[in-house]
Amino acid sequence: MKKWLAGMMTLLLIMTVYSSATADKSKHDKQPKFRLGVDVLLQDKIKTLKNKRVGIITNPTGVNQELTSIVDLMSSHKEINVTALYGPEHGVRGSAQAGQYVDFYTDPKTGLPVYSLYGITKKPTPEMLENVDVLVFDIQDVGSRFYTYIYTMALAMEAAKENNKEIIVLDRPNPLGGQEVEGPVLEDKYSSFVGEFPIPVRHGMTVGELALLFNREFNIGADLTVVKMEGWKRYQHYDETPLEWVLPSPNMPTLETASVYPGAALIEGTNLSEGRGTAKPFELIGAPFINGDELAENLNKLDLPGVLFRSASFTPSFSKHVNVLSHGIQIHVTNRNEYKPFETGLHIVKTVHDMYPNDFAFRTPGSNGISFFDNLVGNGSIRQGIEQGKTVSQMKAEWKNGLKDFMDVRKKYLLYK
Repeated sequence: MKKWLAGMMTLLLIMTVYSSATADKSKHDKQPKFRLGVDVLLQDKIKTLKNKRVGIITNPTGVNQELTSIVDLMSSHKEINVTALYGPEHGVRGSAQAGQYVDFYTDPKTGLPVYSLYGITKKPTPEMLENVDVLVFDIQDVGSRFYTYIYTMALAMEAAKENNKEIIVLDRPNPLGGQEVEGPVLEDKYSSFVGEFPIPVRHGMTVGELALLFNREFNIGADLTVVKMEGWKRYQHYDETPLEWVLPSPNMPTLETASVYPGAALIEGTNLSEGRGTAKPFELIGAPFINGDELAENLNKLDLPGVLFRSASFTPSFSKHVNVLSHGIQIHVTNRNEYKPFETGLHIVKTVHDMYPNDFAFRTPGSNGISFFDNLVGNGSIRQGIEQGKTVSQMKAEWKNGLKDFMDVRKKYLLYK
């Protein structure tokens, strides 16, 4: 009797486990398969390129889920006639450093001409577009206003409009997820190639959504098609997708770098090192005059959400303070759902400014009279607020209404739930 009862209990346990596993599998099977815009284009929408001369704007991030370059995929495709390539900052194959001038050249692998969009011009000229009917844009963004690729896209859209060309944007995830929006909206006076349009620092949109917003709200009016992804949800960070991280630029080596970038990049507008020339760009911040222990202690006292600061020393191999021992902090994100990168970056700048008033400095204004820090932030009031002793909360209140207005506009262009 006991053996029979034990057997029945074992059988029930097996059936329960099997039923649960089957239910989980069924639930998983109902989840839409994840596909990038490039995969959707090549698998389902190839006819949109039929009998057209194709120009591709891309860089090393323009790959499918098997990490094959869109250049190689499309140039070897029997139904696609690729006639030109266009390289943004860092180039098509990603071999140029930040800000480095890129010349016209021939791609050694395909023999295709490569026109630089980070050289003499950042906008495709009529001569560059003579041999194409449609431009295809496929570049991974990092979710921050001051990442230049989204303006390469916008300028390409303008050129397409002016030269009667089509433009197709292949969508990719926002690595930081598509829900959180943060920071001030750029004011027109501070427009530059690190911030051309009035959007906030952390915009919470994909490149495809931005393309739609730019095209209508800023009157570009291009013949634009956005090829959506499949299976991406707005809450998903990059590592919650099946994708492998490919460096969007030489100083964006990991998702962790991208996570801190919307705030840590403000350091570029100061005389502090933002960690370029180290293995942790934008995660390491410092200068020779800083006491790292004291800075870390003061920042940790602020009890900022989702982040801790550790005293760190480093010697940059290039960029600011090259080959000089610097001291400061490393940013450690402990909860990315709570972490506010822009506000955190602002707290870092203000804290160093207040601790070292005789050593800290914002970058000298350029020929236009505007400091690079102001270009990054998108206004002049935040720098002035730091110098006047305002709190971050006071500064945040000043950009609140502009951010709310942007949110109302933004929701019209969101493609994913």
